[in-house]
Amino acid sequence: MGAAYLLLSSGNGPAECRLAVAGVLRRIHDAAAEHGLDVDIAERAAKHGPTSATIAVQGGDAARFAAHWEGAILWRHKSPLRPGHKRQNWFVGVFALPAPAGLNVHLDATEVRFESFRAGGPGGQHQNTTDSAVRAIWRNHAVVARDQRSQHRNKAAALARLRVLVSVEAAAHAADSQREIHHRHQQLQRGAPVRVFRGADFQEVT
Repeated sequence: MGAAYLLLSSGNGPAECRLAVAGVLRRIHDAAAEHGLDVDIAERAAKHGPTSATIAVQGGDAARFAAHWEGAILWRHKSPLRPGHKRQNWFVGVFALPAPAGLNVHLDATEVRFESFRAGGPGGQHQNTTDSAVRAIWRNHAVVARDQRSQHRNKAAALARLRVLVSVEAAAHAADSQREIHHRHQQLQRGAPVRVFRGADFQEVT
């Protein structure tokens, strides 16, 4: 199975950029579902929206999908936080992250809460007749596994994906503390976005 990892960041931008991060996260999640890919997200929460988010994409051609999001993304919208503010262009950055070298983060399965529920496949197809889909929750992280036929296998898959997500996030935090990702934040190229969204509903401008 293919896999790719991204960091979505508001950089040092104002609160509107955190709103942009939240909106772009929704678009990435929806686009991944349309391509039949699994996406797990860990956010650094803050007021008005996350300052950054680590994204793990798995399945199919995950690398190509992720590459199409890398770069500066522009959200055009009048500030919902400062109605009198003239600025309407808000930038966020999407950066590729390397795969974790190893799953070194300790994740005690006894600390993970599992929830089972009934869910179909992509697009609502192949609806399960039993509650076999599983959501794994650890601290502020949550992933969902639904592709296996049994709840037991989905539980194992969810735990594995949770470990990957936590490991990637830990690697991103470590790089950030070493100013590697911080340097990339500062290199965010405003004025040359790879994607443009507008409005409160984040409609993509093509």
